[in-house]
Amino acid sequence: MIEVRNLYKSLAGQPVLNGIDIDIKEGEILTILGGSGVGKSVFLKNIIGLLKPDRGSIRIDGVEAVGLKAKELAAIQAKFGMVFQGGALFDSLTVAENVAFGMKRLSSHSPEVINKKVTDYLSMVRLEGVEDKLPESLSIGMKRRVSLARSIATEPKYIFYDEPTTGLDPITTDVICKLFLDLQKKLDITSVMVTHDIPTAYKISDRIALIHEGRIAEVDTVKEFKNSANEYVRNFIDINTRVLKT
Repeated sequence: MIEVRNLYKSLAGQPVLNGIDIDIKEGEILTILGGSGVGKSVFLKNIIGLLKPDRGSIRIDGVEAVGLKAKELAAIQAKFGMVFQGGALFDSLTVAENVAFGMKRLSSHSPEVINKKVTDYLSMVRLEGVEDKLPESLSIGMKRRVSLARSIATEPKYIFYDEPTTGLDPITTDVICKLFLDLQKKLDITSVMVTHDIPTAYKISDRIALIHEGRIAEVDTVKEFKNSANEYVRNFIDINTRVLKT
């Protein structure tokens, strides 16, 4: 599991995280909600080691990750897969080369085994026959699925999703959500998703956490979150529900 305690981070002199405390339980799908600019993505990047916290503790499977040297941090980072909002695919590489990228760096598999795994992982995200295509020829939804295949190809223990459904139409969003749930069962992984999309959070989450003013305002099951007595949680849900209806 991941244990975060008293996590602080400022960017350009402005406080973003102001004492985050949360546990991420093994095998769950935890969704992080919050308005724009509250630090949702910054929170993920601190855990995965892409940003260094100003202070606080991040323990991953019992190991303190804050302050680790590069080699030790790399060993921790190998446990993570990351699906970025825009897909973050390499434009000059084919789909197969994108999916194989992490395996070539982190595994000792032969080229034949890697090629077989590329096909298998693309099949898992329902993308067959696109191995030789370049990212520019794919739709946004297909790019997200290639990014997902690349993330799971290194067989991570944890997968982080940064706004994975932003810019997608409702039908494609539903496809992506079903993929998340399917892969969660097949691969027995722990997932953390950052989003502003409340319906998506309700569909796939075991628990939901809401960030407000750099802290966790509430973290609870979907049912308890929906019925929260916390005033800020109620306001957040009401405002976003009204926006969805307009």
